[in-house]
This record gives sequence, C-alpha cells and structure tokens, in this order.
Amino acid sequence: MTARQHTDVLPRPSPATALMASLLPARAVAAEAFGDGHDEDWFGQLLPAEARLMAGAGEKRRRDFAGVRVCARRALRTLGHAPVPLLPGPRGEPRWPDGVVGSLTHCAGYRAAVVARPGPGLAGVGIDAEPHAPLDADVLEMVASPAERAHLALLARTRPGVHWGRLLFCVKEAVFKAWYPAARCELGFLEADVRFTADGPHSADGPHSADGRYGTDGMHGIVTATLTRAGPFAAVSGRWRVAGGVIATAVVI
Repeated sequence: MTARQHTDVLPRPSPATALMASLLPARAVAAEAFGDGHDEDWFGQLLPAEARLMAGAGEKRRRDFAGVRVCARRALRTLGHAPVPLLPGPRGEPRWPDGVVGSLTHCAGYRAAVVARPGPGLAGVGIDAEPHAPLDADVLEMVASPAERAHLALLARTRPGVHWGRLLFCVKEAVFKAWYPAARCELGFLEADVRFTADGPHSADGPHSADGRYGTDGMHGIVTATLTRAGPFAAVSGRWRVAGGVIATAVVI
C-alpha cells in the first residue's frame, strides 16, 4: 500500500483534542504533535544515527521523519524506555525496542506515535492520519473494491459530513502498518475488506465548508477489516475520528 496524495497545510487543532489517544485501548500510549514543527526544533532532537540518515534529505522529509520520532520517544518514555534510535526497516517501518509494538503516522499539520507492550488482545497496532478532504476518484478506484464503494455510497447518503473515501484509504494504511511487522510481506489494498459504523454529531447539510474540505468535528465510529490474504491474522478492528480537519484511525490485532 503506497498511494498517497499531496495536500496543503491544515489549520492547527487544539492539543486538547487528544485525537489518537481517543482511538486506543488504555494500555497503549499515544503522543502527538499539531502543526508542522516550525516552532520546535524537531530535527535537533534526533539521535546521531537518525540525523546521519536524514543528512541528505529535503526539508519536508527531515521534518516528517523527525516529528514522528520526537512523538515516539515521548511515548516510549511513558513505558519506561530510555531514548534509542528509531531507524526504518525495509518497508519504512520503525524498528522498535524489544518488547514494544507501535506505529507512526504523519500528514500535513499532524504527527503521532503509538506504542504498547504486546500481550493478550494487543499483539500489534497500526495508525494513520490524513487531511479530512475528498479522495481523488482514480485513487478510490485503486484502493476500494466494488462492495466497498457501494458501502461508502450508502454512508455518504446517511452521514454526509465525512469524506468516506479518504477514511477508507486511511484505514487501509493503518491495517498495513499492523500487518507488515507480523507477516513480513506486502498486503494489497484490495486484500482488506473494510466496513464502518458511525456515531457522533452529523449534519444533513454535509461538510461545514463551502469547498467540502472539512467534515463534522466529533464524528467517530468503529471500523472492521477482513483480510482475504492468508497470514498471521484474519481480521482487525479499531476506531476512527474526525477532529480539526484531520481524520485518524487506529487498529489493533
């Protein structure tokens, strides 16, 4: 799963939103940052091995890489871990300390990390965040099955305040992040069949803004994904939420 779209910088939500933590079981620890790090020296907080890896990267790549690692070390500190380099694996996945599972995500205006000690009911976790904006039709065609597109069309009629195509993309990215560390192989977009439920405020008038970019803050719900590829697990479940122009999801295995 690699498709991604360029987006503009989002307005800054309040840190009190606690967006990612609201989607996770209590035993998982989340740390997040709003904005794009211009008022905080994220790159200066990288450890030497991480800084060397980013030495030739562009500014945006350096900021994204550093921002999620600052969040990750804050979360790991809560678990009692000293700072360690978090270098990427072959698919870009973070290499966590022994005895830790976790996931990272970043989009324009938002970065987050989640870590946990694995155990019954939480063997792995995947998170993703995206700007709450429409997904291009050609991308939706690539990532959604006909059954999923029919499901999204029904949701769009009954809950018009959510960009459901973007949420589907977000969930499938999170599912891959949970899948890959356990399976060590790829998972195609069409190998995860996703279904949603929705709760929270909604409006029959649809998105708040005239350009349709922002949906209804406070919308949230449950997501389930059934995997059609044989592997270490056959299904995942989790939660999603819209807040401050960001749509976020977390799934656990």
